[in-house]
Amino acid sequence: MSVPEDEDSPSPLAQRWPRASKFLLSGCAATVAELATFPLDLTKTRLQMQGEAALARLGDSAKESAPYRGMVRTALGIVQEEGFLKLWQGVTPAIYRHVVYSGGRMVTYEHLREVVFGKNEDEHYPLWKSVIGGMMAGVIGQFLANPTDLVKVQMQMEGKRKLEGKPLRFRGVHHAFAKILAEGGIRGLWAGWVPNIQRAALVNMGDLTTYDTVKHYLVLNTPLEDNIMTHGLSSLCSGLVASILGTPADVIKSRIMNQPRDKQGRGLLYKSSTDCLVQAVQGEGFMSLYKGFLPSWLRMTPWSLVFWLTYEKIRELSGVSPF
Repeated sequence: MSVPEDEDSPSPLAQRWPRASKFLLSGCAATVAELATFPLDLTKTRLQMQGEAALARLGDSAKESAPYRGMVRTALGIVQEEGFLKLWQGVTPAIYRHVVYSGGRMVTYEHLREVVFGKNEDEHYPLWKSVIGGMMAGVIGQFLANPTDLVKVQMQMEGKRKLEGKPLRFRGVHHAFAKILAEGGIRGLWAGWVPNIQRAALVNMGDLTTYDTVKHYLVLNTPLEDNIMTHGLSSLCSGLVASILGTPADVIKSRIMNQPRDKQGRGLLYKSSTDCLVQAVQGEGFMSLYKGFLPSWLRMTPWSLVFWLTYEKIRELSGVSPF
């Protein structure tokens, strides 16, 4: 007599390749979230480049001609001056980036939580373990995804270069990869990786750590169950904390990645992330580190909401246990 299969048993893919299936599922969720919120990311990047004091070293012709604008005026300016679809300029490398980045960070974090650090007997995951796990997951995921992030940032600035009368650097995503590789070699694809992983560590300490901690606190200490309400509340908290922690590092990262370079691939404006930080604070003030915070927060919150709700749902549909 045959024994009926357990309805809650994992699907064959999840059972045979648990890490690969989680990587793919997180990549799918990240793609949905990226497409939904990318215009805010583009607006944020443009704002972070405005008033860059270090450009003065390259002469008056290199100074920015565009006036200071807030988030709404910047977004409207992009639509009016470049076209509505330009709000998604650079979305292809952004999706490439998030498939690698989100897949890497999610798989790493869960491996650290379940295998390396482990939960307490009461299923509680200590905050200090979650903080370390979140930061390590962010570092690994972002290091793997750095080439795609580099291309995304540079392509997001192409429309602005066109308006300033400067020649476009790339014909498309693959041309951008090829050109960066030809000019800087393999090392050139990891330009700005130090501030990038610093930002990723802070963002994931805010995102993964906050989401995991808040979700399990709500499940264990309130009448709420592991459902869409809990996922939504947890993701809203994680988006806010991630924005507060990650915006200064994001400003530094964007500037280092977008700076002009010599034939050896060395930056012409900044020697390091520390040098960029010092120049920004001295030349523009401390609050320059929070340029683009509003669109960053407005993007991070819905991004986190869409990602976590999608991720939890497709895990459920695929037979994978909840995060």
